[in-house]
Amino acid sequence: MTKDRLFGASAALLLVFAWMAVPMQAQDGLPAVSGLPAVSTEPVPTLAPMIEKVSPAVVSIGTRGSIEVQDRNPLFDDPFFRRFFDIPEQYGPREREFQAAGSGVIVDAGEGYIITNAHVVENANEITVTLHDNRQFTAKVVGADAASDIALLETDEKNLVDLPFAESSKARVGDFVVAIGNPFGLQHTVTSGIISALGRFGINPQGYEDFIQTDASINPGNSGGALVNLRGELVGINSAIFTRSGGNIGIGFAIPSDMVSYVMSQLIEFGEVRRGLLGVSIGNLTPDLAEPLGVDVREGALVSQVVDGSAADEAGIEPGDVIVAIDGRKIGDANELRNLIGLKRVGEEIELELIRDGKRRRVEASLGEAVQDEEVVAAELHRGLAGAEFSTIDESSQVYQGTAGVLVTAVAPGSPAFLSGLRPNDIITHVNRRRVSSLAEFQEIASGGGALALAIQRGDSNLLIPIR
Repeated sequence: MTKDRLFGASAALLLVFAWMAVPMQAQDGLPAVSGLPAVSTEPVPTLAPMIEKVSPAVVSIGTRGSIEVQDRNPLFDDPFFRRFFDIPEQYGPREREFQAAGSGVIVDAGEGYIITNAHVVENANEITVTLHDNRQFTAKVVGADAASDIALLETDEKNLVDLPFAESSKARVGDFVVAIGNPFGLQHTVTSGIISALGRFGINPQGYEDFIQTDASINPGNSGGALVNLRGELVGINSAIFTRSGGNIGIGFAIPSDMVSYVMSQLIEFGEVRRGLLGVSIGNLTPDLAEPLGVDVREGALVSQVVDGSAADEAGIEPGDVIVAIDGRKIGDANELRNLIGLKRVGEEIELELIRDGKRRRVEASLGEAVQDEEVVAAELHRGLAGAEFSTIDESSQVYQGTAGVLVTAVAPGSPAFLSGLRPNDIITHVNRRRVSSLAEFQEIASGGGALALAIQRGDSNLLIPIR
């Protein structure tokens, strides 16, 4: 480096220090800070007052429990196999202890009610709640609804702070929101964003969905935490994220407060959710179907089947009808209709607007009760089905639209069911020549213990599989 360059660098450095040495004059009564510009007296926008008000209502939830681990070959369920290889009768699945963490929201301080996600407290034997002030206490489950992923807890702890409900039906895309929870065990973490979209579904196709989408950061541990508006009201319960890495990428989902309030009221009253049932199989109205049906709309739920004796049957609804509104609210698609019906109580009167033969009609229906399928242990149902899992086909499913039957959801490789020829995504339409449209009907016919003949729909093929 030449002497000229060294001098130039030194001169520049001296100039900088010289500038910093110049004393600053005070502005607007603020003290001068040597070498720094004065701080403005204008108030700085902040969410701190609102956060300080609502944070005591957001809690950390820790759970302990045990789950059954099935780590054996399904052939061990066969008595002949066990005798042949001298395997003890008591050989069975083992239990594994677990610990998990999530978040929750106090929604009624007087009654000690805390809302969280159903998956946060699933299989929990012990639930510990930690408050913002580090108080700890235990809570018990009043009820849980896996279909909406909402659970209600109760505690006897006093001096709690609760969070008021907002009307999520009034929320708009673009509203500012704040997510509060305990991601990765970091208690009372606050993130902010906006409502990115409303009415999202397809995240949990077997559940009832009407998600609020937000870009406020939600990560593992945020589940069950609060999504609040700038008034400090509960807009939703954070439930899920869309991610490829396990971390936040700006797409999070919250259960809207209106749904939370509905589910909570039923859990308090019944300990479960008793959903209304219309009794129809439905699909989406597509443009290629609208013209031949004589329908001048592009949104609605197309009725493909009406269950005999159901609320829909008694109301006079027919296959081919297009339901476009319920109680004055427009129906965008089949999923929206299913969600709205699922948020109605058993026996509730509803008014449906539908289109038939190009003409609009209004009918009234009194909802029946939706019967939830009980878990079926395939090996106990029939030992030739051991290793398979089944479910009733969701009437609003986009994949199996208009199809009635029992879906084979999983088949363990090497199991009796696998060796019999069953495969995942098979649809069982008939058992011993009798039509089945639900898991309950399948269970009733298949539990006789004799040989079974299953009529299977696999893609575009129809098969007959014997189960011995």
